[in-house]
Amino acid sequence: MQQNSVSPQYVAAELLAREQWTNHDFGHAAGSARSAAEIAVAEGDPDSWWNMTFFQAECLLAAGEFEQCAFVASLLLSAPPVGGGQLHARVRIMLSKAWQGAGLLERAADEAREAAELVADEVDIEINVTARLALVAALGESGKVDDAWAESLILADVISAEVDDQLLGKAYWAIGNSAFLSGRVADGLQYHELAATTFSPARNLHVWAKFNNASAAMRLAAEVADAATLRCIERAELATDVIGGSEESMLLQKLNRGHWNYLAGDWTAAVEILEEVCCDTDGLPPQTLGEACLLLGRAQKAIGDSAAAEQHLLAAAGHFDRAGAQQRGALALEYLANEL
Repeated sequence: MQQNSVSPQYVAAELLAREQWTNHDFGHAAGSARSAAEIAVAEGDPDSWWNMTFFQAECLLAAGEFEQCAFVASLLLSAPPVGGGQLHARVRIMLSKAWQGAGLLERAADEAREAAELVADEVDIEINVTARLALVAALGESGKVDDAWAESLILADVISAEVDDQLLGKAYWAIGNSAFLSGRVADGLQYHELAATTFSPARNLHVWAKFNNASAAMRLAAEVADAATLRCIERAELATDVIGGSEESMLLQKLNRGHWNYLAGDWTAAVEILEEVCCDTDGLPPQTLGEACLLLGRAQKAIGDSAAAEQHLLAAAGHFDRAGAQQRGALALEYLANEL
């Protein structure tokens, strides 16, 4: 988008927002971006308004304010910018990530699918890959693992040497996740190894930490509790010690440690860690909270605490149902019926 001549007030607000983003002060960055957008409206500059409103939504997403992010992104859809399918697709990708974070997985998949359709024939391969990444993630988390794998194969055909290394790493990461979720463990390990060798911790330590955290979770879910999985856990913890992390990332690390202890047979330690995770009902999306409660219930059953196990397996089913992940909810109830 071409941008008109802008005022010093607008420039100051935008610079402040981007400085706050760089410092990972995402909440304040969102407020500064909103101020810049309001200045742009007052000055009759719709392009700058669009840019800053989109940036405001990005900041809200990074801050974990998922429903507010979706609200702001919807403003952009109601006033579509000049620029065609690519910009429209970027907004729908943002909406998909927001709804995924809020645990509304069907809506997340719908938005991602629309984004992918908008850019299916676009020359810009990166926006196409980004849209398909969002679709694979939403389908996988909602339990539609066969659909997610089918979309992953399309994504694998789309990526090429033209794609930026960080985005290529995210594509390998998403395909690996889909493979794990559909029971293709060898493929999952292969694609996550490709992602690990593609990402550069020196370039973006936040992405490196997040990938290792997520890769450990997928490996553990597949009951791959080997030295490579432990390295993923330790890399994520070390990176977070250096750069800090959000409440959600800290809870995910605890979840991985609890899962590791469970698979190692140290059920008491697993229960102690997982109880901390499950007590924080606001810190994680419902589908992830469901996974934590499911694992906690199994660990409590293993140490003979049947009453607590029943409580947390029922809670897991409820969290999964709220997220639209009915297959995972059914699994929690199956554990409840079989183990208690």
